[in-house]
Amino acid sequence: MVGNKKTKYVQFYVEVMDVVQSLGGSRRSAYDPDEIEEEHRERARKNKISMDFQSFAHRVNELWKQPKFRRLELEFDQPLRELGFHGVPHKASTFIVPTASCLVELIENPFLVVTLSEIEIVNLERVGLGQKNFDMAIVFKDIKRDVLRIDSIPSTSLEGIKEWLDTADIKYYESRLNMSWRTILKTIMDDPQKFIDKDGWEFLNLEASDSDSESAADESDQGYTPSDAELQSESDDEESDSASLVESEDDEDEEEEMEESEEEVGKTWEELEHEATNADREKGDESDSEDERKRRKMKAFGKSRADASTSAPKRPKFRR
Repeated sequence: MVGNKKTKYVQFYVEVMDVVQSLGGSRRSAYDPDEIEEEHRERARKNKISMDFQSFAHRVNELWKQPKFRRLELEFDQPLRELGFHGVPHKASTFIVPTASCLVELIENPFLVVTLSEIEIVNLERVGLGQKNFDMAIVFKDIKRDVLRIDSIPSTSLEGIKEWLDTADIKYYESRLNMSWRTILKTIMDDPQKFIDKDGWEFLNLEASDSDSESAADESDQGYTPSDAELQSESDDEESDSASLVESEDDEDEEEEMEESEEEVGKTWEELEHEATNADREKGDESDSEDERKRRKMKAFGKSRADASTSAPKRPKFRR
């Protein structure tokens, strides 16, 4: 309770920019000494506030390591700006940033905080060729909650969002149109067993629907039955081809065994040790919980994306 209001999220923030009122009527030059000095003061003020917050977070983390707080498993969650994307969660376009356990937007009011453990599925809508933007519909495990929509996400962020959802172990689907989620959720709540019997959310899977249509077309082609002469000629061809197929399969097996043995021999101790450390890092300690492994996986993914973005050479952009 904050006062008399029931509150779920509380935000503490500091004003970094001071309110400055320009008294001069004309624009100041970029080479003005006063202007340059003001920029230096502003940069120093931002750095001081950042250092103060970092020191505050360090002190609180040390406090949380005490025995009476350790069982709560509290820690600061750092936004991964390398995975951020622009979108419209409410009315204005904002920069939305994932963390190890949340999806947040903490600058524009009203703020956005979505806990990843509460998400059931994500549906990416209006995804198709020629589209500059797409939408994201977040369906919660609590079906009674309204679906959260983030609209007008640039199509250039699509692959990064898919990669982030895979890393966070969140099931997602794609559709070419927007879904009527109020009707869908009402239908699910009216008859949950029917929804489960029909493979749950798989009705959103476009690939499955395409494969069903292809299988139906194959079944329609099976209506044709060949004559006895055609069956006899086909059996003769199969007998003549069977010997060559067996020989070719034996040769392929021998080649595959040779390639595997060459790959195993070619690996050095450093490569084998690097693979083992990566496997241990992905698996995590057996004593760790599933949430801790996911959090560690997300942090490693964000760090790898940051390293890739800084190390990748900048290429010139061409307009087609």
